[in-house]
Amino acid sequence: MKNLIFRTTTYISSLLKVLPVKRFLAIVLVGLSLLTTNTALADNNIGLKERVREQVEQNDAQRPKTVGEWNKDARETEGSPGKRIQKIGQQSAEALKEFGSGYVEGAKETASDIGNGAAQAGKDVSKQVR
Repeated sequence: MKNLIFRTTTYISSLLKVLPVKRFLAIVLVGLSLLTTNTALADNNIGLKERVREQVEQNDAQRPKTVGEWNKDARETEGSPGKRIQKIGQQSAEALKEFGSGYVEGAKETASDIGNGAAQAGKDVSKQVR
């Protein structure tokens, strides 16, 4: 009886080594995950579109925010390249100012995090020395 069980387990283990079971299971799991995932809900999410639009419009900048606004602005200054260059310069300055303020805020937060991390590391080292 022991011999029969031993031969059966040996046969099954050798059969599993020959057949690409791991690859088959991976394919089955990927297929199931793809078939059970519903991506149609993400495409029809009106709330997300509205939130993004509000974020864009929340900015108080006077420069164009959409392609339509850029085209309208270009049509208004079509005949006078000097005025167009002046407007582009003003809009670029405004954009750089806005970008710079966000950069400064991010740098301050990063510096604060680095300072806090250094202080914590100093405390950890002092505990280990004692």
